[in-house]
Amino acid sequence: VGTYGAFGSVTKERYEVVIEGTDDAVLTPQTQWREYEFKGKPTALKRRPPQIAPYHLRLDWLMWFAALSSPMYQEWFVPFLWKLLEADRPTLRLLARDPFQGKRPRFVRAQYYLYRFTTPAERRETGAWWHRELSGIYVPAVKLRG
Repeated sequence: VGTYGAFGSVTKERYEVVIEGTDDAVLTPQTQWREYEFKGKPTALKRRPPQIAPYHLRLDWLMWFAALSSPMYQEWFVPFLWKLLEADRPTLRLLARDPFQGKRPRFVRAQYYLYRFTTPAERRETGAWWHRELSGIYVPAVKLRG
């Protein structure tokens, strides 16, 4: 039977790219990283999944595709990181929260996580909607020259 839909299939596991920045001058194991929060895609573990229809959050959608492949296949991704390093206002308006409040971070990086919904028991205990496990580095820490 033929069906119509935007996608032929959807993945069974949810991998997410999480972008973080720091204003530390030197990277060390103690570096404090802060996450950029998107309007629709999961980032913060205690944030309830939002209802956004009928809107289409294009950047969040692109981030979903980014998590399905290597950053080398996402031509827009590294320029997006540069815009975050520049604290570019139009770019920051695409996000739910800028952890640097309009100031430039020194470094940004992208981590790769496997997300899943919490169980009812986990949610009662922690208040979190999501559970995640670090899967790897998507893009290592980068900074602007100079």
